[in-house]
Amino acid sequence: MSRMAESIAYGRETIAFDLLHCKRKTMEIAVHPDKSVVVKAPLGSDLQDVVRRVQRRAGWIRRQILYFEQFEPKTPPRRHVSGESHLYLGRKYRLKIRKSQTSQVLLKSGYFHIQAPTLSPDHVQKLLEAWYFKKASTCFQDVFHLCWEKFKNNAVARPGLKIRKMKARWGSLSTNGRLTLNLDLIKAPKECIEYVVIHELCHLSHRQHDSDFYKLLDRCLPDWVQRKHKLELALV
Repeated sequence: MSRMAESIAYGRETIAFDLLHCKRKTMEIAVHPDKSVVVKAPLGSDLQDVVRRVQRRAGWIRRQILYFEQFEPKTPPRRHVSGESHLYLGRKYRLKIRKSQTSQVLLKSGYFHIQAPTLSPDHVQKLLEAWYFKKASTCFQDVFHLCWEKFKNNAVARPGLKIRKMKARWGSLSTNGRLTLNLDLIKAPKECIEYVVIHELCHLSHRQHDSDFYKLLDRCLPDWVQRKHKLELALV
């Protein structure tokens, strides 16, 4: 198998792609969640023919790249000082911070009440993120259990669930069947969390965003487009 770095012009943009020549009968164009474009072509394929075919699919490739860009977290940096607003399940709550001998985070009466011996923004951030993780551990498991009901009869193995901070994606499904959700999703409405979980679970049956994938997504979540748009707007 050989790998080459190639590119095409699309309007004022350049679309870069990796070209792999391998033992196969047809050409495949794939756009991955990291927005990389990989083209697999049969051994001996003419480069100009490959480029022409990629050019014909340029519009679709660009749409796929834009699609994955929506999963890049858009929440602007927020300060961890009194009066600053922070999100939880789609709603904004302001911080009320006070000094105390013990550390605690409470969500009460429309505010995050945070008390700690040290009131530095870094320490407050650590306390709040620990609270988020605790809430996400319960919320994400509940959402995952609910969403799995739509897939348990699809002859696919139930994936494990992991929560961590991610810079570029809201969720991912590894090749060994582990579903990872971005901790920051706990700041989005629950219906958006459901969308990300179901989207990733659809990849158990269809790894690429092909027509079969979208047919399954439509069947499992008919209003996924609306939820996707809500997610795009929720964390701004």
